Amino acid sequence: MRLDWAIAAIVALFSLAEEIGGRTGEPERADPWLWIGLALASAVLVAFRRRAPFTTLAIYTLVGGPAIPLSKETLGAWQLYVELLLLFTLMAEVPLRDRRTPAGLALALGFIGLIVFTDTGPVGPGDIAIALVMATVAGGAGLAVQRYRVVAAQAQERGALLAREAVNEERNRIARELHDIVAHSVSVMVMQSGAVRRRLEEEQAREREALTVVEEAGRAAVHELRRMLGVLRSGPEAAAKAPQPGLARLEELVEQVRVAGLDVKLDVRGEPAPLSAGLELSAYRIIQEALTNTLKHAGPTRVAVTVTHRHRELSLEIADEGPTPGHATPERHGLGHGLIGMRERVALFDGRLDAHPRPGGGFIVRATLPA
Repeated sequence: MRLDWAIAAIVALFSLAEEIGGRTGEPERADPWLWIGLALASAVLVAFRRRAPFTTLAIYTLVGGPAIPLSKETLGAWQLYVELLLLFTLMAEVPLRDRRTPAGLALALGFIGLIVFTDTGPVGPGDIAIALVMATVAGGAGLAVQRYRVVAAQAQERGALLAREAVNEERNRIARELHDIVAHSVSVMVMQSGAVRRRLEEEQAREREALTVVEEAGRAAVHELRRMLGVLRSGPEAAAKAPQPGLARLEELVEQVRVAGLDVKLDVRGEPAPLSAGLELSAYRIIQEALTNTLKHAGPTRVAVTVTHRHRELSLEIADEGPTPGHATPERHGLGHGLIGMRERVALFDGRLDAHPRPGGGFIVRATLPA
């Protein structure tokens, strides 16, 4: 709205300057205050043109149009420019299929035609051609703006859809991995309970009964996990039975990306404390995804991976130095699928993630996970 009023102020200044001091060599107005009032009223219409594109154009045309052939005085250039601005706004704001669009276009062309054919001088083909070109440019520019908005909205919608799909895909992947971890842990608990139950004495009937209940509940939990979360397994991952990776396998990961071209320096600080399997898996995946992003967006470059064990906290930092000279790679824009996955894994443990370009070049990812 501020921009609309700023444009209206410019129109008012331009029209007043022409009416008051810019009509050199032409006879003075019979009633200059009338034209000054019309100029100010036109500026007000310009201020509200985007709120009511067709209404403002119709009011300006139907009020100013009949005055053109009746007026014995030369019209100001500002009147034509205001009409062109209102035509631009109509084509930019109102859809082509709206019936107001052809009506407003007809009004604008009629107004411009009146200005051309009621001019005090002779009208030639050049005058008509110039008027048509100006109307075409104004209407075409408005139409281009409307089309750009539609394309931008569609692109934003597609981007939001892709982001939601990436989030859902990553959540499914996390669910599959945690399913394996939880199912394995519960299975171990069931086996341990069974082992203890079999070692009980005959007189420990209550203890035996309690452990039997634990075993049955554990087996039911494993069955339910497989029934509810097992459906998430599909494609090649359905056959994946390898143990889920953890921080103990970071050296293997570093060796793999070194073969791919990254110069990785791994630094583990602090005294490693026992972590849950899900937390170790998420930390491993975050580092893996960050290194994959570096290889994808920066190519062969140097990367520093720092894993810091603190009291009840695990910190990860992956910082690269950016593309090496002569190696052109696409820039990182916004939230790619990799960063979406990292955020989902960090949010799973109520942690924090910070990922942004480094001032001196390169990219840095910092993740803090409560242990």
